[in-house]
Amino acid sequence: VQLVQSGGGSVQYGGSVRLSCAASGFPFSIYGMSWYRQAPGKARELVAQISGTGEIIDYSDFAKGRFTISRDNAKSTVYLQMNSLKPEDTAMYFCYAIGPARWGQGTQVTVSS
Repeated sequence: VQLVQSGGGSVQYGGSVRLSCAASGFPFSIYGMSWYRQAPGKARELVAQISGTGEIIDYSDFAKGRFTISRDNAKSTVYLQMNSLKPEDTAMYFCYAIGPARWGQGTQVTVSS
């Protein structure tokens, strides 16, 4: 099982970033996927999650209206589109495969004011 993340980087307040997480080694389409984030000195927190079919999606309150989780089962990839970014969104972002219980390597997103 492998999750390889890409995207992220440094953006200014109000900017956008898209994160990708390419999965391999398990039947991607039958498992839910999640995005988490962890800011320095804080606990890791759930950002959003999506079911295997993509029909069921949940967001944490801070992500609603600004972030969009999606998946392409043909590419075994889950995405996180983040818009209207704020400095408080600065964190390391991780994808997580719910069934296999595996984490991606993490991607830093830094938002400057």
